[in-house]
Amino acid sequence: MQEKKASKPRVPHTYVILIGLMILISILSYIVPASNYDMMEINGREVVDASTFHYVDSTPVSPLQMLTSVPRGLVESAEIVFFIFILGGSFHIINSTGALEAGIAALSKRLKNAPHLMIPVFVFLFSILGGTIGMSEETIIFVPIGIALARSLGFDAMVGTSIVFLGAAVGFNSGFMNPFTVGVAQSIAELPTFSGIGLRLVVWAVFNVATMAYIIRYANRVRKNPESSIVRKLELREQDLGGQVDTDLVLTTTHKIVLLAFIAALAFIIYGVFEKGFYIIEIAALFLGLGILSGLIARINPSDMAKTFIQGASEIASGALVVGIARSILVVLNDGQILYTIVNGVSQGIAFLPQSIASVGMFIFQLCLNFFIPSGSGQAAATMPIMVPLADILGITRQTAVLAFHLGDGISNSIIPTGGSLLAALSVAKIDYEDWVKFAWPIVGIWVIIGAVFAAVATLIGYGPM
Repeated sequence: MQEKKASKPRVPHTYVILIGLMILISILSYIVPASNYDMMEINGREVVDASTFHYVDSTPVSPLQMLTSVPRGLVESAEIVFFIFILGGSFHIINSTGALEAGIAALSKRLKNAPHLMIPVFVFLFSILGGTIGMSEETIIFVPIGIALARSLGFDAMVGTSIVFLGAAVGFNSGFMNPFTVGVAQSIAELPTFSGIGLRLVVWAVFNVATMAYIIRYANRVRKNPESSIVRKLELREQDLGGQVDTDLVLTTTHKIVLLAFIAALAFIIYGVFEKGFYIIEIAALFLGLGILSGLIARINPSDMAKTFIQGASEIASGALVVGIARSILVVLNDGQILYTIVNGVSQGIAFLPQSIASVGMFIFQLCLNFFIPSGSGQAAATMPIMVPLADILGITRQTAVLAFHLGDGISNSIIPTGGSLLAALSVAKIDYEDWVKFAWPIVGIWVIIGAVFAAVATLIGYGPM
């Protein structure tokens, strides 16, 4: 009798992981004491008052309450969920004109003798956007372009996604001028806005080099042996669906007009983000308009345009919905009122650490807490009023506490399943979360080591405003 091969253990589906976490936190709400802080205003922002921690009556999460957290999570993250649907539908219309494919074919011909040049250039450019405007969800609109260009040069969707998403993450992590993390945290810590930029620029440079080297190493392997691609099944499926770029395509006049409209829309979005405060709703509206305009330029029948839009939206429905399911974890934490119990307990533990490693403890705490509060400004409002007086007591500069916060908040965004921007980018890329973890965990681990080193260095040099 032939022995059966032991089946390889499979990583549970993303939905299973998230629902499992939701159940676990619901159970913890029956065990962990409920607590809260009073709120106060600092520089126009509602933050916790660190001196007012108090226990409150327990509010354990009932099974029905837990189940309703899913639709409530979808409601709370509706902007991102519908942004993904609109983006998917609009991009499908733009792609149907053939303009993006023809434009990328022309670009790939220029890069054919130096295909790896694409990786450092993209990572560098997006790291600047991540470090200045805090680009996160906005990366989603560039992911399909990165993927198409990567495939045209012999790479895969993972390379195309990572040069955009991880590139922006490099800048967001280092936060040299990130208004959503460093700006908010320094405001709460009563530090000059964007002070201490010198060390953060060094962090940015180190993150850039490490990330470029990591992606290039993977890209080389895939180009030499396509079978080694982590997303090989996706690549084969896209080939069957005609998802590969034909490098022999010729740019027609119609293609050029569509591309000009596309570039103009991107330029207006960047202007709007910088000058007018554009966010998800405005960007979604502009892409919807761009999709319709591109279809009209290419003389696509309105009914066919509508069908194309629906098809594009339906292809990323699973990824869009997972954003709302991930948000339900925070809903359950708030219902059970156990988040601040965890925050207070950990902060008291950090107080007993030696000064030399207390900043590393702060960094690791922020890194883990980001799983439950993936919003950078939200995490700053919840933790910085506690970390600032703790830093004062330990003799650590407030600038070091800010550094530990924004490094911890930024790094884990690239791998946690509760991060809306990551799941949104993966849904547009059609990459399974499990495959992304397999690809990204080594570079995230490298980032963690770099972050811990710089947190310790900041303590040693007495990092302050400069």
